[in-house]
Amino acid sequence: MSRRLVNVTLDNLVDLPRRCRHCVFWELDPVSRERAVEAGAPELEKEAWVSATLLEWGSCGKIVYVDDIPAGFVLYAPPLYVPRSAAFPTSPVSADAVLLMTAHILPEFAGGGLGRMLVQGVAKDLTRRGVKAIEAFGDLKTEEGGCMVPADYLLSVGFKTIRPHHRYPRLRLDLRSALSWREDVEVALERLLGSMTPEGALRPV
Repeated sequence: MSRRLVNVTLDNLVDLPRRCRHCVFWELDPVSRERAVEAGAPELEKEAWVSATLLEWGSCGKIVYVDDIPAGFVLYAPPLYVPRSAAFPTSPVSADAVLLMTAHILPEFAGGGLGRMLVQGVAKDLTRRGVKAIEAFGDLKTEEGGCMVPADYLLSVGFKTIRPHHRYPRLRLDLRSALSWREDVEVALERLLGSMTPEGALRPV
């Protein structure tokens, strides 16, 4: 069984689950999102967001493949590129952090270490780019079909709560320690993200 992690591009965006390809929860503010849905063009808005973010900032997501089958993905970007982030009661995201927007593992691939692979891939990418931290809005009452990452999952992979809330706490994973271990980033990230739990904690798509 082969596993590989690749950056999200316009060419492989089609490998995201259909519901996620049409979801612009994070990419647009609430009003613009409603307009896009009413116009029947959310997938085009998603493509436009990925294109603009890739051009202006760089890699903004990872897809993990198992034997060439897309098994999960994660999206992330600076809060400036994520209009929805301003709508949360625990906003704003810290100026030195990148926002982990959403992450999914398909249920048939849960429990195989893919969640670990995705989070480590994001951490390594951002460490190389000099980013100090990853932040995320966790969900304490995860709903089926939602676009939020469960807070319990974030806590299990090393995030710490920095702004509590009864529903949407803001959590942070500090990458400064990884930056200080430049000679062996792999070992540094193993230490930083060593206490990971099964991917079943990620909500199935």
